[in-house]
Amino acid sequence: MANILVVDDELGIRDLLFEILNDEGHHVELAENATTARIARSKDNFDLVLLDIWMPDTDGVTLLKEWYSAGQLAMPVIMMSGHATIDTAVEATKIGAHSFLEKPITLQKLLKAVNEGLERSMRQRAFRSAMPPAAAMRLMGNPLPVVVGEPIAEMHISPAQVPQAPSSMGPMASQKFELDMPLREARDAFEKAYFEFHLAQECGSMTRVAEKTGLERTHLYRKLKQLGVDLSRSKRAANA
Repeated sequence: MANILVVDDELGIRDLLFEILNDEGHHVELAENATTARIARSKDNFDLVLLDIWMPDTDGVTLLKEWYSAGQLAMPVIMMSGHATIDTAVEATKIGAHSFLEKPITLQKLLKAVNEGLERSMRQRAFRSAMPPAAAMRLMGNPLPVVVGEPIAEMHISPAQVPQAPSSMGPMASQKFELDMPLREARDAFEKAYFEFHLAQECGSMTRVAEKTGLERTHLYRKLKQLGVDLSRSKRAANA
């Protein structure tokens, strides 16, 4: 579970990003402007920051420069904007931004950028831990230099490296159903088993289940509630 800060002056975007990232198992803190972001950063160390460029008090690029100058840019920062130019994106990248997302942000691009940012965060910690303490302290707060020719997107954990839960921990892919019942009851039984299986496969992530089953998240929540699917059990199984 990563510690992520979302900085955006639009309430709807903050709530949406909170819901998606929290659903992915991350701890998410929200800031509505640069002032609250400064306070949050001074109190906590984050693994990743999602930072809007256009904000009413201080723009995101200026805040990024502040963190860099103060030695507080020890985490990858993903810039977000629906109005920024290419020059703005390039400027933010030169300062130390990890990547840039253009609004409206698609779910696929968001999760990809977040995963790549967290991978970079892990490499930063490993890089610093391997250094002598004095050198690590001097480097602290500065972004890890990006090695030319090292595409971050290609640095993925192979499926073989991910521990697999025993089959007894969740529903089986192949199940038997009693057909001697009314169609509605049979359909509900199948749909409940179907969603329980995919929740177990995706470790309780509603975002991934919605994407995999082709349903909107709101519709999915209503459907699961209607079928009586225990979402808390899926979360407990994912954290076991």
